[in-house]
Amino acid sequence: MKVATVTDGPWARFGMRRAGRLVLSVWVLVTAAFLMIHVLPGDPVRAALGPTAPLSLIEQRREALGFNDPLWLQYLNYLRKLLTGDMGVSMTSGLPVQEVISARLGSTIQMALLAFALAVVVSVPLGLLMAVLARDSRRRGGDWALTSAGVVVATIPEFLMAVGLVFVFSVQLGWFPVAGRSGPDSYVLPVLALAIGPAFMLARIVRVELLAVLQTDYIRTARAKRLRAGAIYLRHALPNALTATLTLGGLLLGSLVAGTVLIENIFAWPGLGGTIVQSILAKDYPTVQGVVLVYGIGVLLINLVVDVALAVLDPRSAIRES
Repeated sequence: MKVATVTDGPWARFGMRRAGRLVLSVWVLVTAAFLMIHVLPGDPVRAALGPTAPLSLIEQRREALGFNDPLWLQYLNYLRKLLTGDMGVSMTSGLPVQEVISARLGSTIQMALLAFALAVVVSVPLGLLMAVLARDSRRRGGDWALTSAGVVVATIPEFLMAVGLVFVFSVQLGWFPVAGRSGPDSYVLPVLALAIGPAFMLARIVRVELLAVLQTDYIRTARAKRLRAGAIYLRHALPNALTATLTLGGLLLGSLVAGTVLIENIFAWPGLGGTIVQSILAKDYPTVQGVVLVYGIGVLLINLVVDVALAVLDPRSAIRES
């Protein structure tokens, strides 16, 4: 008789598989961030201090950063420090990297979450409207117009969208500030620049999934029972169409976090996007490493949450994978 173990269930195997992938992905990310300094040509310390820096200062900084140690020892020390929450010291400000990141991280997360919430709030009813229009032969022109507009808008790069919004609503109309974070109105254009493209992309996914769900047998049964159209769409069709939307929505949230780099620099937003660009220009490699790790781990955690949520909504996917 076989004794059941904790790992026999499909949920346990699903959790172990996801945890293993997360650990492996984090290790690859950390290793890539460490090697980033060493694969770049030239001496990072001399590049950061400038060509006129005395050799004694360069050697002193290299010794303090551990660059004179063998590569394997530098890697082990880097891992040890990360496990204790030490990301190193900024080469420009002299502050711990974790302090530099914590001072700017909140602004970036705030912008990304607001843009994601706006994209979801707009995309679900818009996709529902497009699906309703597509099923009505007399109104398919409206669906075609919305779908075509969505394709065009979704292909516009975020930075180009941001420049256009600034030109129209800040320079020409003067409704919103050009840059900076000074009040509630300063959030409008950055959030719109991030959210407009993903909103139309998600709306197209909602439309496609809804049209597929509306062809299923239980929707035909609901129509045969003469349920109201609103009940059919909102209570029966829409919840079953949001599974694929959830998956893509999680991926879009990760891309929104990464997309803040360009948007923050265009709007002079005090977030990690401006920090990483300034650090690259100043050759502040410890800060660049720290910001890359934060962005990468954030995307990995978002993907993990989406996988778990998808498995909860559709347990068959977790069982099939296990």
